Amino acid sequence: MSQPDLPSQFYTGLVADLYEPLVSERARADEYVPFLERFGTPALELCCGSGLPLLELAARGYAVEGLDASQDMLDRCRARATLRGLEVTLHRAEMQAFSLPRRYRSIFLAGASFTLLATDEDAAKTLERIHAHLEPGGAALIVLEIPDVESMRRSLGRFKEVTSERGERLRVGAISLDVGGDARSLSLRLRYERIAANGEHEVVERDWKRRWWSQPEFAALIRGAGFGPVSFLAPEGGRARPDASAFVALARRDAG
Repeated sequence: MSQPDLPSQFYTGLVADLYEPLVSERARADEYVPFLERFGTPALELCCGSGLPLLELAARGYAVEGLDASQDMLDRCRARATLRGLEVTLHRAEMQAFSLPRRYRSIFLAGASFTLLATDEDAAKTLERIHAHLEPGGAALIVLEIPDVESMRRSLGRFKEVTSERGERLRVGAISLDVGGDARSLSLRLRYERIAANGEHEVVERDWKRRWWSQPEFAALIRGAGFGPVSFLAPEGGRARPDASAFVALARRDAG
């Protein structure tokens, strides 16, 4: 695996610059407030990136720390916090290997960032790290999704484009797709472009790797990490259908 394709190096440079302007869906603080209200703080957001929704939660008074593998994204998060007059604690580490000096009441990932883990081994290690960092009775909230591979194939060559305040054209699109032999992983080649008003053109191509799990497969991983029973919820609330392509895993560490 080349250095830019490592999870810690994907969101760097031009890719980090273009993340917020081109992100398809912004994680909203309101989606995570009920979880924090139920299980409490301190909380930890894994894959916090540039601070969506971490900074809004902090602005509302929730004690939430952030962790991400990309220093570029953490720098953007810290800069945005400074502009808002917020003090936030940020940690740089891979989520499958983090070791922090405290435990938390709540640990969560905003959006389906867990699926960026490319192997079952990395997923298991991450769940073990989450379990180890939860206080007894604490909980983890993990958003998961099974992508529509055929829809992704149809979108190849199509670019999303926005214009920045400085008149730059910012573009991202998928140019190739490889599906793993087990039909549970993929590698999408993404092309990022920034075209300045003077015609200067920056281009970066990187492989975006994802892996996914059915509810029974993920439940087995959760049990293997030491958690008790896991609940699968629908993003809009209520129980998730067994065949749902998007669902939220809620798991608790035993209180004993």
